[in-house]
Amino acid sequence: KETEWVPASGQNRITGMIEAKPDWVVSRQRAWGVPITVFVDKKTKEVLKDERVNKRIADAFEAEGGDAWFADADGSRFLKPDYNPADYEKINDVLDVWFDSGSTHSYVLNDPKNFPGLAGIHRKADGGPDRVMYLEGSDQHRGWFHSSLIESAGTRGRAPYDIVLTHGFTMDGNGQKMSKSLGNVVAPQDIIKTSGADILRLWVASVDYSDDQRISPDIIKNISEAYRKLRNTLRWMLGTLAHFQPDDTVTAQDMPELERLMLHRLAELDGQVRTAYASYDYKKVVSVLSAFMNTDLSAFYFDIRKDTLYCEPPSSLARRAALTAIDMICDAVLKWLAPILAYTADEAWREYRPDGTDSVHLLTFPDNLGRHRDDALAAKWEKIRNVRSVITGALELQRAGKVIGSSLEAAPVVHITDAALLASLTNIDMAEIAITSAITITGKPAPADAFTMEQVKGVSVVFAKATGQKCARSWRYTDDVGSDPAFPDVSARDAKALHELKALGRL
Repeated sequence: KETEWVPASGQNRITGMIEAKPDWVVSRQRAWGVPITVFVDKKTKEVLKDERVNKRIADAFEAEGGDAWFADADGSRFLKPDYNPADYEKINDVLDVWFDSGSTHSYVLNDPKNFPGLAGIHRKADGGPDRVMYLEGSDQHRGWFHSSLIESAGTRGRAPYDIVLTHGFTMDGNGQKMSKSLGNVVAPQDIIKTSGADILRLWVASVDYSDDQRISPDIIKNISEAYRKLRNTLRWMLGTLAHFQPDDTVTAQDMPELERLMLHRLAELDGQVRTAYASYDYKKVVSVLSAFMNTDLSAFYFDIRKDTLYCEPPSSLARRAALTAIDMICDAVLKWLAPILAYTADEAWREYRPDGTDSVHLLTFPDNLGRHRDDALAAKWEKIRNVRSVITGALELQRAGKVIGSSLEAAPVVHITDAALLASLTNIDMAEIAITSAITITGKPAPADAFTMEQVKGVSVVFAKATGQKCARSWRYTDDVGSDPAFPDVSARDAKALHELKALGRL
């Protein structure tokens, strides 16, 4: 009961087996196994206890292995010159295999000679800070977990472990046991050879290991696609941050709302990721980080901020704030992914911190992300994102109908009859958020043929094409293209950026 069982059902399983356990015979009468190195006095039936004999046995085992015991028929090698072999019975029984494996903690955790890194570990069960975990398949509730518990309880009065994690078994894609005769074996080394170790690691972390897992080429193909998306997001951040200098850093309070929203998401994830790792819920880690990187970052934040990052003047607050936020996101995500995508995170970290700083695997998770939590801001932006989804839906229809090719060719009118929702858009550039050249927000009732979405009440969109000229740099349609004679084919904003780049010698 003092052990943490993962999953918790493991406690009931092993408790039932312990309660119903018959007597346990420590020896087995087999032709192979680890010998019980005991001599018994034929007259008194007492076991011989002599350190000189024990040392000769131990030295022989160290040099020759367990077969040294069986090679000496009557034990003369070990008994002489101190005892007459004729007076003693040499036991040739072997240890029960479960007693043997159940004793492993004794020489793994307490042997300073062969296991100096573990010997003297300050066990949680003994009041220390460290915890010992055993992990194996669910059949070991009857085997290794079981025998280890009984042996340690008998010799130490406590379990040998603080945590027991149980996993299921790996089946083929149809849920069948793997068998060479069936030809359905999926070998880990084959996956590593063709797809890489991180693909296999991601699969392991993605499944519910407490139950039986399925694996097949099709499943690995899907995992590879999920990995590709994660890797591409990391690559994009690394490429973007090549333009980031520490002097460009912007404090959180000076950032636009969108950046502060992303930092809020980091604060939320920090708690979720730490809790999931602490409870060995690796599936949750993969799930929340994949959703964040694919949905919040790639499909939302990065999509919106590409214009700012690519087209704003280098000195602009918006661009520097975006780079600062991406730097914080990259740092956190790499550290969170490192225990699972070990090679990818290490490779990315060396690109991210090429100055020779510590390996990502020698670092801890980022601290103080909780200070960026802002639930009120998140609630506001949930409304903004809902409005954005209606606008995006309306534009998709126009794109499908070949009316426009890019959302920047649009300048829709958005009718919002919900007063609270309308108020939430105050000081928000919805054209930037929806990636259009212009947008009109109005509280007036919408015409009957306006685009709506059932799940977002009170929002209607009327499509209109953007006016003005197309900026050759940002592809936005504006009325100020050509206003700067030095750069006649771009907007005033982009002309300012080009002047800065020219002054910096980067143009």
